[in-house]
Amino acid sequence: MTIHDNAYRRGTFLVDYGREIEEEIVQLQEKVEAYPEIAESYNTRWLAIKLLEEDQAIRENLSDLDGGPQVVEMADQSINHLREVYGDDVETIIADRRYGWINGLVNQVVHKSDDNKISVTDKLDRVLTSRIFGIPIFLFMMWVVFKATTDLSAPLLDWIDGVITGPITNWVTALMGWVGLTGTWFESLMVDGVIAGVGGVLVFVPVMMFLYIALAFLEDSGYMARAAFVMDRLMHVLGLHGKSFLPMIVGFGCTVPALMATRTLDNEKDRILTGLLVPFMSCGARLPVYVLLASIFFPHNSGMVVFWIYVLGIVIAFLIGLLLKNTLFKGKDQSPFVLELPPYRVPTLKGIWFHTWERTSAFVQKAWSLILVTSIVIWLLLALPVTGGNTFADVPVADSTFASMSSMIAPTFKPLGFGEWEMSGSLVTGFVAKEVVVSTMMQVYDIEELEEAAETTTFFEDLGEILTSFVGAVWDTIRSIPLIIGVDVFDGEDEAESTALMQAVEASFNGSSGGHGALASVSYMAFVLLYTPCMVAIAAERKELGAKWTWFSVIGQLVVAWVVSFIIFQGGLLLGIG
Repeated sequence: MTIHDNAYRRGTFLVDYGREIEEEIVQLQEKVEAYPEIAESYNTRWLAIKLLEEDQAIRENLSDLDGGPQVVEMADQSINHLREVYGDDVETIIADRRYGWINGLVNQVVHKSDDNKISVTDKLDRVLTSRIFGIPIFLFMMWVVFKATTDLSAPLLDWIDGVITGPITNWVTALMGWVGLTGTWFESLMVDGVIAGVGGVLVFVPVMMFLYIALAFLEDSGYMARAAFVMDRLMHVLGLHGKSFLPMIVGFGCTVPALMATRTLDNEKDRILTGLLVPFMSCGARLPVYVLLASIFFPHNSGMVVFWIYVLGIVIAFLIGLLLKNTLFKGKDQSPFVLELPPYRVPTLKGIWFHTWERTSAFVQKAWSLILVTSIVIWLLLALPVTGGNTFADVPVADSTFASMSSMIAPTFKPLGFGEWEMSGSLVTGFVAKEVVVSTMMQVYDIEELEEAAETTTFFEDLGEILTSFVGAVWDTIRSIPLIIGVDVFDGEDEAESTALMQAVEASFNGSSGGHGALASVSYMAFVLLYTPCMVAIAAERKELGAKWTWFSVIGQLVVAWVVSFIIFQGGLLLGIG
C-alpha cells in the first residue's frame, strides 16, 4: 500500500468528479472488489481514480496481481467512453474537478481584501449563487427545462403516435392476414400487447430526448454544481449540506445513478438520509405520465403543470427530510461542506449528444426488454376471462383477469379521485417501471370504438406519409421555440387533436372523480411522483442503504403518496378547485 493510499484512507472529504466519471468509478470499484488480492492491497475508490488517470506505476503493480489485467482492461474501456463524452482527456477533467474542489475550499475560508480583479466566473457566480437571486434563478432554469421539454416535443410525439397507431399497426395486421392469422390470439398479442404496450412508451422518446438535452446542457456548462451551492442553506435545515443536493439533481434523470451518487458523501448518516430523499425527485421515467395527463386536462399550460409537479417532489423531499432530522436522525452531526465549483464551459454539441444518446438509448432498450415482457404479461391477464361465456383472447376488457385483480385495490384510491380499475392497475404495473403506467393505459382502455376506420393505403403511400409528416413535425417543433417564452408567432392556427387514448383517459378520470377530472389528474400525477420507484431502483436502494432502510423507504413512500394525493383531491373539492 502506498503513502498516498494511506493518506486517502485518513482523508475526510471525497471529491465529486461529476455523474459520468462517478459512474465509471463505481463500476471499477465493483470490478476491483471481485478480486480480493487487489481489494486488500488498495483503497478501491483511490485505485479506480488512479486507473482513470492512466497512472503507469499502478498499472505495472496490478500486472502481477490476480485479476489485474482484467481491471486494467475495464479501466481502458471507461477511459475511452469518457473521452467520447467529454471530448477531452480524463486526467484533465479529473484535475479540473480537484482544482474546483480546492477553489471551493479557498472561497469558504479565505477572504480577499482586494476586489479590483474579478474574473468572468466570479461575476457570474455573484449572480447565479446569490443569496437573493440564486434560488429564483434555479427555479427559472427548471421551468425553462420543462417548458421546453413539453412544448418542443409535442409535434414529434404526435408524429410517432401517428406512425405506430397508423402504418405500423396496419402493416402488422396485413401481415397477420397474409399468413392466415387474422382474428387469432397471436394477432391480438402483436397488436394489443406488443404494439400497444411498447409503442405506447416509445411515443414519448422525443420527450425524454429534449429533457436529457436540457439537463446535459446545464451539467456540462457547470451550472448544476452552482445549483447545489445555492441549495446549501436550505439543506442545512435538514442537517445536510448542498453536496447532498447533487444526487437529487441526478435523480431528475434516473433514480439509480442518483442513489449511487450518494457514495460521494463522507458521512454515513448523510448518505442514508440523502438516499431516502432521492426517490422523491421525479425521474425521467415518470415524465410520460405527466405529459399525457397535462396535455389532456391542461393543454395550454402543460409545461407549467409538469414544472410544478417536479417542484412538489422537491418540497415533499424537504418536508420529509425535516421530519426525519427531528426523529430518526435527531442529533446527527453536520459534516463540513466543501463543494467544488468547476469552471464554466461552453457545452459542446458532441458532449451533449453523447449524454442524450446514452440516456435515451437506455430508455429504448428498457422498452424492448423489461417493458416488452411486462406488456406481454398484461396482455395475457387481459386475454384470460374470469367468468364463463368468454374465450381466450376474445374477452371484454372489463371481464378479464387483469380487470378483476385491479378492481380489488381500486377502492383504496377512490378517496384520491381515481378509483377505477384501469387507473389502479396502471399504478400496480408501474412498480416494474414507471414507463409501464402509460403502456398499461394503452392496453386496458377499450378505445377501438373511438378509432375511425382508416382508409386502405399501400405500403409506399404509408412510407410517403411518414416522411412528409416527419418534415411537418420538425417544422412544427421549430415553430414551437417562441412559445417557450410565451410568444405565439403563428396565432390562430388549429390546435392538435386529441387521440383516442386521451379521450378515453379524460372520460375515465371525469367519471371516477364525479366530474372533477382535472383535479383527479393532478392527484394521480402526485401519486406517480411520490410512490415507490421501479424495481431496479429498489434493488439499487437495497444495495446502497441496506434492507432495513429500503423497506422503510418503500412503505414510507406509499404512505406519503396516498396522503399527499388525498390532500390534493379532497382539499381541492373543499376549496371548489377543479
